[in-house]
Amino acid sequence: MLNLGLFVVFCLSCFVLTESTKTIDSHLSSADLQRLNSVFTEALSSSDIQSIYYGALHIKDLQKKHADLCPIVTKIHKESKMNDFEKNFYLVNIYKKIACPTPIHESIQTAISLKKEFSNSQEMYFNYQSTKALGFQITDDTKADLVKNLQAIVRKDDSFASLGYAFHVAAELGTRGEPIAEWIEGAFAQADEVNGKMLQFEGGLSVTALVLNGAFKLTTALKKPAPLTEEQTYKFVTYLLSRREVQIAKGAHVLIEALTLISADKKISPICVQIVGNGQIQPDSPLIIVKIVDLLGNPVSPAVSSVSATVTAKQSSTALVTKQALTSKSSDKTVFELSLSAAKPVRGAYTVQIFADQYQQTVEIKILGKVKVKALEIGVGEVDSTSSFKKQTIDYPNKLSEELNADAQQKVLLRVTLIDETTGSPMTVHQAFIRLENKKSGEEIIFVAEQDTSKAYKFDMDVGARGVDFGHISGLYSMELIVGDASLSNSFKWYVADIQLKFSSQPKAVSNTPIRTLRPEIIHQFREPEKRPARLVSDLFTGLCIVPLVVLFILWSKLKVNVSDFPFTLSALGFHLGFGAILLLFCVFFWKLNMFETIRYLLPLALVTFFFGNRLLRSIAARKSS
Repeated sequence: MLNLGLFVVFCLSCFVLTESTKTIDSHLSSADLQRLNSVFTEALSSSDIQSIYYGALHIKDLQKKHADLCPIVTKIHKESKMNDFEKNFYLVNIYKKIACPTPIHESIQTAISLKKEFSNSQEMYFNYQSTKALGFQITDDTKADLVKNLQAIVRKDDSFASLGYAFHVAAELGTRGEPIAEWIEGAFAQADEVNGKMLQFEGGLSVTALVLNGAFKLTTALKKPAPLTEEQTYKFVTYLLSRREVQIAKGAHVLIEALTLISADKKISPICVQIVGNGQIQPDSPLIIVKIVDLLGNPVSPAVSSVSATVTAKQSSTALVTKQALTSKSSDKTVFELSLSAAKPVRGAYTVQIFADQYQQTVEIKILGKVKVKALEIGVGEVDSTSSFKKQTIDYPNKLSEELNADAQQKVLLRVTLIDETTGSPMTVHQAFIRLENKKSGEEIIFVAEQDTSKAYKFDMDVGARGVDFGHISGLYSMELIVGDASLSNSFKWYVADIQLKFSSQPKAVSNTPIRTLRPEIIHQFREPEKRPARLVSDLFTGLCIVPLVVLFILWSKLKVNVSDFPFTLSALGFHLGFGAILLLFCVFFWKLNMFETIRYLLPLALVTFFFGNRLLRSIAARKSS
């Protein structure tokens, strides 16, 4: 009895371990499906019979909407340069889909036959499907012959495309196709892994989907387990979803078909668990919304019984909530909500672990905060004194009622304390700027407000020292405080005050504070060419180069060279003229051409010289031998 109990526990544990726990963070959304549907609609007006076929598969009421397609498809079929067996398949199936009133030509029906030896699995697949579409009976003897033929084909050609079509044909043959199923494991073992996250076959989406769909159909027909492991399935799905932007009707069809077949196998198919929205949670209503669907955006079947989440702060690793249950949204059973209002979350990044039955997904969210101005002080005083500052306090979002005045001997001081509205503690933000704009010319200058030891932001401007930044243009300026941060929901721009600035006519000595000035434009310049030697040196070198040629002519005249034996034939003249032209080209190169121009002229001259030289040598050799 004890042994039986242990056996039962072992079996149950094996069942739990084989259940899929993989999740993915994307799926084919309604927008994706709508875009793919537009691809199918546009394909019906194509001049490609393949595109029309795949478009026709996905259009409802095609017979009513596109009855005029029959003569168009017939014409396209005649003009197509595609293989006969492939274009016949598309024609037959389009006629069947539209229910065309005119019958298919007898010559096409005769060409579609299974009573022959096929050289490849692609031709066998298209002929088999065309035979089915025409309603012809396929006998058991024919199926047995096809299996033998198919085995011979895959032994000879085990490419991915060949195996993919073989799997599809074997799936149609039922249990007779079992010998072909032995090739499935080897095929998937050769899949290419991309970045450790995706699996695909060489040839892209079409070949990958061809092998996947054929393998799933074959294992289903043989009532065998899915051909992929959970890890392989996850990586293939990741690849398929990365190709959701496909613009070709065939690609769109095989993509949907592959995801549909994988989704149907609940043991290995991942589900999509994702955060709705951009992952930024508003502080007023901290609500986490989770969507749980299958790969095609449909509700998971069977529906998940419980959904919970653990939310942990990334910085402190403290749990905000632990295994908190999410409630189902009544209007949409695929959407679940979790309110964090009771936990009073503070601004920052959080990790959310979502548990949906045996599935688990980890996502990241950012809870936004609200900034509040606790106090802002502004004043003008003498540069050399801090006690004489007359400071005024302004409440957000009001503007100072009176104008401030500051000359070149004074400085402007602004100090603002920003706090988190939730916690009341001082806040550090990514951007805190003071913007000054000339109200007459519209020119502006922006300064960075720095945070001091008390975590208040401070702006301290020596008017005289900063005159160069303003171009020493005196006048009335508007002053604005700009506060921004990616983790804030209420970044703001506050018009603080108007200030009259008066600069001296001459720039004041620059302080140690760095001044941002416009740098001169950087223009790339090539290196100056090196100085050439004197003309006398160049002429002397040229003369020395010519000396051997002069010596050659002198020696020829002394030796009395006999040129009477020169054969005045086309080959002799062509060779010597070509050789002379090459020598002349080298002289021109030395004078004015560059290397690339010289090579362009040299190639045809060299070919002509070689041709005539070869004929000349052959004639001389023949004359000597005779």
